[in-house]
Amino acid sequence: MERPPHVVIIGGGFGGLYAAQSLKHAPVRVTVLDRRNFHLFQPLLYQVATGELSPANIATPLRGVLKRQKNAAVLLAEVIDVDVPNRRVVLSDGEIEYDTLILATGTRHHYFGNDQWETLAPGLKTIEDAIEIRRRILLAFEAAERASSPDKVRAWLTFVVVGAGPTGVELAGALAEISHETLTDEFKQINPANASIVLVEAAARVLPPYPPTLSAKAAAALARLGVTVWTDAIVTDVQADAVIIRRGGRSESITTRTVLWAAGVQASPLGRVLASATGVEVDQAGRVMVSPDLSLPGHPEIFVIGDLAHFSHQTGMPLPGVAPVAMQQGRYVADLLQSKLRGNTAPPFHYTDRGSMATIGRGAAVADLGRLHLSGFFAWLTWLFIHLLNLVQFDSRILVLTQWGWKYLTRNRAARLITGKSPLPFDR
Repeated sequence: MERPPHVVIIGGGFGGLYAAQSLKHAPVRVTVLDRRNFHLFQPLLYQVATGELSPANIATPLRGVLKRQKNAAVLLAEVIDVDVPNRRVVLSDGEIEYDTLILATGTRHHYFGNDQWETLAPGLKTIEDAIEIRRRILLAFEAAERASSPDKVRAWLTFVVVGAGPTGVELAGALAEISHETLTDEFKQINPANASIVLVEAAARVLPPYPPTLSAKAAAALARLGVTVWTDAIVTDVQADAVIIRRGGRSESITTRTVLWAAGVQASPLGRVLASATGVEVDQAGRVMVSPDLSLPGHPEIFVIGDLAHFSHQTGMPLPGVAPVAMQQGRYVADLLQSKLRGNTAPPFHYTDRGSMATIGRGAAVADLGRLHLSGFFAWLTWLFIHLLNLVQFDSRILVLTQWGWKYLTRNRAARLITGKSPLPFDR
């Protein structure tokens, strides 16, 4: 009996997981490869980083998600190369053959040629990133409590967030809530409400892709929380105790011990690996230039989806690196493969933009839903509903809803744990 075609999916994020699930009834074998054994709901990572949620609330084991899908298997593996002529994925400890390959390995932090900043200004892409940021935030307050001078207290209580996209805005808002609400009366030597949160953005306004009216409302909401916003400001250096920023033609220094990076992303290294193997072009961020059906030019058996793909056929501009794009592309490729198996063709991929949204704190958010622009409490409720709906498992939705309800009523963040190696004694 002839074996069914083998579809190998690299990456268990939104694109890879949705592609695998959409092939549930297809006459194919599906193998999902990932270095991690879980699917991560990245839009809520900032809530892990700020102690509102625990990692398990937003991470779901891939085997658990796909256990009832008879044609799907999951392998914990690290992909290091693709042998295109022989249709093989090269692993760090072996190889696996494919008939169709789907790459959905996403992005990582981008420091624009200043990779040395990464240890001083961590980004937010993984569970480990979130735990490290949480550790640094909470340790800053502990260090301030023991600081030996007002200048050192101010340095520890100054937080700089670089990048005012959704992640940066949400991080800054959560930091303001921690200092003004959560930590009230927990320290004896310092007042956490004296913390200074500075949000730095190179563009002229926060949330640059959003309509100007929503950017203005987001900026106003941040101001109400006590966040200082610097726009038209470019970071030129990150040091252990300061950030150097150029704005208005001059350089300024912010003394701080905690810098968080939300300013840019670059594609997974597998994009350039694939480019080297096939000759396909990549953009400056390392994203692979794909055909209208998300395949590689000249290689109809290889597809690239999600943040790793540069798809500009629809508008002339690449699609944004957001979860809905990856979800829709995953479903599209699965449907395309099934059409091919039936001997049919399919139209090019078309992204349906259902809008963007960002939360700025308790009861405040902005939502760009096409012709409908929302802000304030109703936008926040919409944000809550959509994020709950997109969590993969039902029990995760219940846990997150419970945590959100408790936090809303008490203003407490239950996951304020300092884990990992703490730098004790502090530099006082």
